[in-house]
Amino acid sequence: MKRLLAFILMLAVAYPAIARNIDLSTVPTRDTVQLTIYNAEDLTLVRETRIVTFKQGINPLQFSWANTLIDPTSVELRFLTRPDELTVLDTTYPHDKPQMLYWNVASEFSGEARVEITYFTSGITWRADYTGIADPDEKTMRLEGFVTVTNNSGEDYEDAQVRLVVGTINLVEKIAQLAQRGMMQVPAAGYGGALTGRRLDRSRSQRALKSMVAEADAMGFDMAVPMEAKQVIKEGLSEYFIFTIEGTETVPNQWSKRMRSFDAADAPIKVQYRYRANEYGNQLVRMFLLTNDEESSLGQSPLPDGVVRLFRRNDTGSLSYLTAQSIKYIPIGEKIELNLGADPNVVFELIDLRVFRDNIWGTIGAKVRRQFDAPGIRIEDRGRVEGWDEHTVYAQRIRNYTDKPIDLEIRRAFGGDATFISQTDTKRHDFNTVQYTAQVAPGDSRDVVYELLLRQGSNQKQNRIEIKNARPADVPWLD
Repeated sequence: MKRLLAFILMLAVAYPAIARNIDLSTVPTRDTVQLTIYNAEDLTLVRETRIVTFKQGINPLQFSWANTLIDPTSVELRFLTRPDELTVLDTTYPHDKPQMLYWNVASEFSGEARVEITYFTSGITWRADYTGIADPDEKTMRLEGFVTVTNNSGEDYEDAQVRLVVGTINLVEKIAQLAQRGMMQVPAAGYGGALTGRRLDRSRSQRALKSMVAEADAMGFDMAVPMEAKQVIKEGLSEYFIFTIEGTETVPNQWSKRMRSFDAADAPIKVQYRYRANEYGNQLVRMFLLTNDEESSLGQSPLPDGVVRLFRRNDTGSLSYLTAQSIKYIPIGEKIELNLGADPNVVFELIDLRVFRDNIWGTIGAKVRRQFDAPGIRIEDRGRVEGWDEHTVYAQRIRNYTDKPIDLEIRRAFGGDATFISQTDTKRHDFNTVQYTAQVAPGDSRDVVYELLLRQGSNQKQNRIEIKNARPADVPWLD
């Protein structure tokens, strides 16, 4: 058996006054073990069961965590069978063995009982990754999700039931810090020496551990029932989701294991071209958009942070690599947005068509504010310019050299007091950003023409963009 969970009945000769009724007995290996991995805090809740043979009287039991990242303050023993006849009298940390504890268990019978040991450990983590394969016409995609569990805890876990938590939890102290802190000095008073400081530390870990164990019990997760199918069950809780990998997995120390979490065979995708300078830089990028919902064979749970590797299946059956992209946590119902970068077959240009100024105001004579372009104001009477309106007419030219029609979504941000004038259907994305869409047929070109009116100097009254739908008769250059 492993050193970590060498869970044995001690020799009677070690403490003859207490253990005189106990024969030497080696406890069998783990019956079951369950790992609940809370990635956000480098925390794993370990629950293991064993069948222990007790003798009537006092039974000293030993637990060791040498060379592991177990939080010693969290270790807890409870009895799953015959709990009314078994009692933990005390927990002792011997001063000469700083990575070990003893439980004194009083038994009213001689025979077997199932016990459970629970504790926190760190060093076990998991990460998600995804593989997407689009069909040749880029209308559907097969999206597969995987999780990789990595064990650097110092202990092997054989045939473990594995649960993966997506979300955050709150702990006063990190488990890794507790495990590495080292034991306090115990008075050399022999068996049962006092350890007040450690008991104070234990109270925090014990409260957190008991809360998580109670939550797992309430969800009906039975460690005694073996699971055979290899799939992931998603269980929604108030603040996070739990993925339960059915069956059991052996995760040796310093090893990693990759497992499939879901397979969405025909998720519908939308291809969209976007211009968002603050997100993608000054370029038009091609996007694959799909949604984490039931229609996409998804939507059973949020999708955790991970890397998506994207391919397209060609007409010949081979695969073309498209991109690899990191994604953040995606709630149920939210879009999965995959950026494929610039498309060399689509040309995106911004062309200045016209620039002019009007509504010019300034001071003349005794600082009387006048409109300089008003009739009757002689040029020699003009004084200092204080405010004006600046007009720029742009053509957003899109040339589509692909064999498919393309949909565009364009966002542009403008600082200052501005008006966006266009015949295109435009909406405000935020206080200084406009958004409009366009479609371009295969092999075609289109100009989206608009005017930006920017109020300068004393003409500026606010810092926002307003939208004006123009008629051709009002602004003929927008026709």
